[in-house]
Amino acid sequence: MGAVVACRPTRSPDKRLLMLPVIALCGRPNVGKSTLFNALTRSREALVADYAGLTRDRRYGLAQLEHHSLILVDTGGLTDHAAGIDALTVEQARAAIAESDLLLFLVDARDGLTPDDQLFAQQLRATGKPVVLVVNKSDGMNEATISAEFSELGFADTCVISAAHRRGLARLAAVLEAHHDVALAEGDQVEQRDQLFPPGPKIAVVGRPNVGKSTLINRLIGEDRLLAYDQPGTTRDSIAVPWEIDGEPYALIDTAGVRRRSKVSEAVEKFSVIKALQAIEQCDLALVVIDASEGLVDQDTTILGAVLSAGKALLVVINKWDGLETERRRAVKSELERKLSFVPFAVRVTISALHGSGLGELQQAIQKTHESTQRRPSTRELSDILERAVAGHSPPMVRGHTPKLRYAHLGGHNPLRIVIHGSRLEDLPDAYQRYLSNSFRKALKLTGVPVWLQFRKGKNPYEGRRNVLSARQLAKRKRLKKFTSRKKRR
Repeated sequence: MGAVVACRPTRSPDKRLLMLPVIALCGRPNVGKSTLFNALTRSREALVADYAGLTRDRRYGLAQLEHHSLILVDTGGLTDHAAGIDALTVEQARAAIAESDLLLFLVDARDGLTPDDQLFAQQLRATGKPVVLVVNKSDGMNEATISAEFSELGFADTCVISAAHRRGLARLAAVLEAHHDVALAEGDQVEQRDQLFPPGPKIAVVGRPNVGKSTLINRLIGEDRLLAYDQPGTTRDSIAVPWEIDGEPYALIDTAGVRRRSKVSEAVEKFSVIKALQAIEQCDLALVVIDASEGLVDQDTTILGAVLSAGKALLVVINKWDGLETERRRAVKSELERKLSFVPFAVRVTISALHGSGLGELQQAIQKTHESTQRRPSTRELSDILERAVAGHSPPMVRGHTPKLRYAHLGGHNPLRIVIHGSRLEDLPDAYQRYLSNSFRKALKLTGVPVWLQFRKGKNPYEGRRNVLSARQLAKRKRLKKFTSRKKRR
């Protein structure tokens, strides 16, 4: 995932955010809404493929025109008589239409005017909001002919474009400028950009398909912002949603479920998994959601390994806990205790995202973990911890030599990297390195944060001196021999 784009909440939006016009992209499935979204926001945020129904959730982004800034909302395709997950997708699209100031109605020039286009045009006109007709995928076609065909819809503003090749976007931008003739001041634009891209920490919610990631985020923010359905693969893209705990901003990132690589065959799912893994790399804290009814399976440990390799703070969230009987709960806890030994720093929280139990404990764990990621211990503090750790348990002797640990300092954060200086550190056993990591984590009172150790061997000031002295002695002997031979000849 690239730069994270936060959404505009549907409930009680920030008054400053209302200064920016909100424009929704709507139309039938596979008419190029996500492609146009990426073109106008100059990003690759929206997942794009020649696949109907790919977009399901609302995605918000910031578009900068010549004189204006505006919020774009990418939506799923409108369909008539939708059922199941398609009906939920339509609900998300209609929510975006309801909160927008202007609608961009996209149609496909290659398909021509369809009955569905006529039906949706009537529905959009009934909202009373201004509508701009955008005829996409017009490559190699006569613009006048296209405009004449779609003039039957009766919209005053019509733009013929090719979003994939960025043709006609200047004309579309001019139409959008005309609809919003009051430009924001430069300071206001910066303020609104801060609203769309909150400075708070990013929390990636990751896990296998159908473990309750979207349901958890909806429960945390208190609204049905993300599409949640009892079907694996519901979420296909990484969507960021703003959230607050006691006034402190966070960005919750919903990701697609990560399945075993051998089971991923469709290109769309491959890109979804890639964006989920990118979210792990770019986040500040990862919530790995596990289905309690299934226990910890191999794919869960693979996802945990990805978080561990990225060095991110970690919370293990065991969802669907309320549906387990007492014996099963004890068995799951025992299994987690045994299988999660490779991530001893991870905090485990049991919840029910559907019913809301355990969410208070989860919020507290998130706050404590975030506080731990902000720790910046001094060199004196780290060196004192190192000295006490060595005094409590000296490093073992290897090949007749004992490693010397002299002092430590901070080398970086997220992950917390501690640099230890000394001699013969290449002989330090892995078990002792784990002991040092645990000592630093305990002394610094870190929660859910990994500690990476980096060892630096000091340079030997006497290295090479023996060879220098030998060379001097050799030169002295040579001079003495030469002097002695001269004396004998005399």
